Amino acid sequence: MSRSLDVSLFLVLAVLWGFSFPAISVGLESLPPLLFAAVRYDIAAVILLTYAALRVDDWVPTRRNDLVAVVGGGVFLIGGNGLLFIGQQTVPSGIAAIIQGLVPIVTALWAIVLLGERLSPLGAVGAAIGFFGVGLVVQPDPSNLLGGDAAGRLLVVGQVCSVALGGVLIQRAGPTIERASLVGWSMFVGGIVLHTVSFGAGEFPSPDVLVPTAVGAVIYLGVFATAIAFLIYFRVLEEHGAFEAALIGYLVPIVATIAGVVLLDETVGAMTIAGFGLVVVGFALLKRRSIADAVGTATGVGSP
Repeated sequence: MSRSLDVSLFLVLAVLWGFSFPAISVGLESLPPLLFAAVRYDIAAVILLTYAALRVDDWVPTRRNDLVAVVGGGVFLIGGNGLLFIGQQTVPSGIAAIIQGLVPIVTALWAIVLLGERLSPLGAVGAAIGFFGVGLVVQPDPSNLLGGDAAGRLLVVGQVCSVALGGVLIQRAGPTIERASLVGWSMFVGGIVLHTVSFGAGEFPSPDVLVPTAVGAVIYLGVFATAIAFLIYFRVLEEHGAFEAALIGYLVPIVATIAGVVLLDETVGAMTIAGFGLVVVGFALLKRRSIADAVGTATGVGSP
């Protein structure tokens, strides 16, 4: 893969995922949140599983490790995103995207608990800085944690914790099934979970689901921001590894914030921008060895 194509795929993926946050905000004007999330993953599951059936051998999970990975990914990695949709009813799309920067940091903490990995003192400092940064973004009022949109921001933090847990559970299971099949089946399971919770919460579609903006948001999220975006993500992951793939997550909030300001007239305060900066610093400290390896590879100098 040429370097120009690398950059193009990187930017396309950042744009697809960045615009997903404003798309959620637009869709939530007409759609109940959990049902909205469920339909998004229904569409993506159909596309990815069709792709897998046509292009992948043994695309149906039968081994125990694959089934465990699909269930863990479906319930936590996919199903947990319902919290994001609920939270974005009150949280601006750019802020919701910025909170996603905490995913690699929370993933490292889950890995300590479930995978027995160790966190160096400097890595612990990085994690603390990242959490402090998100604290600036969330800005909770200790005397009224549910006041304003703080509850919505905390729900987005809960979604981050769930997504990170799902990723670690998949890693722990050690799946051998091809990635498109794994994610497609996880979305299928996650869709069932979201539909079940949506029904239990009394969510039912109204005539508003057929308005053009709602239909457009569902199609964009299901087809472009999920199915196509994940296929691009797999390619970046396979060609360049998890570190470069993770860096996309730090361009996504920038795209989402600009889109939210331009398209939805959202505002982002200085405190939120400072919080995002601290999250990036925390990530850099936590992943400093990966950064050194990436820089060494790019310059031809190996890390010590």
